[in-house]
Amino acid sequence: MPRNRSALAIALALVATPALAACGGSSAASDENVVTVYSADGLKGENGDGWYDRVFKDFEKETGIKVEYVEGGSGEMVQRAVREKSNPQADVLVTLPPFIQQADGKGLLQKYVPAGADQVSGADKSADGTWTSVVNNYFGFVYNKKELAQAPTTWEELLDGKYKNKLQYSTPGVAGDGTAVLIKAMHDFGGEQPALDYLGKLQSNNVGPSASTGKLAPKVDKGELLVANGDVQMNYAQSKDMPNLGIWFPAKEGGEPTTFALPYAAGLVTDAPHSENGKKLLEYMLSQKAQQQVSEIGGGFTARQDVKAVDADAIALTNLIKDVEVFEPDWDAIEKNLTDYVDHWKSATGS
Repeated sequence: MPRNRSALAIALALVATPALAACGGSSAASDENVVTVYSADGLKGENGDGWYDRVFKDFEKETGIKVEYVEGGSGEMVQRAVREKSNPQADVLVTLPPFIQQADGKGLLQKYVPAGADQVSGADKSADGTWTSVVNNYFGFVYNKKELAQAPTTWEELLDGKYKNKLQYSTPGVAGDGTAVLIKAMHDFGGEQPALDYLGKLQSNNVGPSASTGKLAPKVDKGELLVANGDVQMNYAQSKDMPNLGIWFPAKEGGEPTTFALPYAAGLVTDAPHSENGKKLLEYMLSQKAQQQVSEIGGGFTARQDVKAVDADAIALTNLIKDVEVFEPDWDAIEKNLTDYVDHWKSATGS
C-alpha cells in the first residue's frame, strides 16, 4: 500500500482524560498494574468506538493491565513529557511527525523494538529502534458537503470572501495536523516564503488558533465552519457519525492535489514508571489482531506490510487517496528547523 510519500495524507488535538489530567499521572506511578499513554488525538472515538477504545479494552481484558490515557496535540504531549523528564509519568508516547523525531532528539524515548516492527517499512520507524508507526495516516482537509455543492480544489479558492470566519486550521507547533498545514503549503507553493505569503493572506478568513484539530470536524459538520484541516484517519472515522463531513486535498492553482503520510508513531518513554507494561502495550498495538482492526474500526491504514485489510473501509480509504500525489517530507530537516518555521508563521499571520 502507498505510504509516506508518493501516493497520499493527516492530525491532533487536546482533551485530557479527567482522571489523569487532574493528577498529572501520579496515580499511574503508584499502581503497578497500569500503563500510561500520552497520545495525539484521533485514535480514540467520540463515542467510545475508536481503535484505541477497542485495543485498550482488549488489552486490559487479556493482560489485566489498566490503560490510563492522556490526549492532546502532538507538540503539547511532547512538551508535557519534557516537563516531566526528571520524574516521568508516561510509559508510552504516541505522536505524529515531526514531533516523534523531536521527542527522540530530546532523549524522551528509549530503545525498544516491539514484535511486529520488522513488518513496518523503514520509512515508518526510527533507524535506532526508539519508535515505530502503529497506524498509518495521511494529511487532508474537510469541508461541509451540505453547504458546499462540491469540495474546494485549490488553496487559492480559500481566499474567497465566502470563507471569511468559516475556515479554521489548528495551530502549527502545537497540533500535528496544524504543523502539517505549514509543511504542505511549503511543498505546494515551492518554499517557505511563498507558503508564508499565502498563509498571511488566508489569515483574513481564518477564525483563529485552535490547539485541537479533532474539535474542528464537528464544527464543519454543523456548518459553523465550511473548511478545516484534519487527517484521513481521524476524519474518515468521524464521518461515520458526521454525515456532512467530506475529505479533500488542496492543490496549488494549476497543480495536482497532494498529501503526505502522517503516521501515529509510538515509543517507550525513557525511565518509564511501568516500562514492562509499556512494552506489552506496544507489542499489542502492533499485533496482527490489532492491525487488522485499524481500517474497519479506526479509519486508518495498517502499519504492518504483512497485514492486508480487505474490508469495505480499507477499500474506501484506498480509493479516497488513489489519485492524490504523495510526497515525502524531509522530517529530519523539518524537526531541526521547526522552531524557526513556527516563529516565521506567527510573524506572517500575526498569530
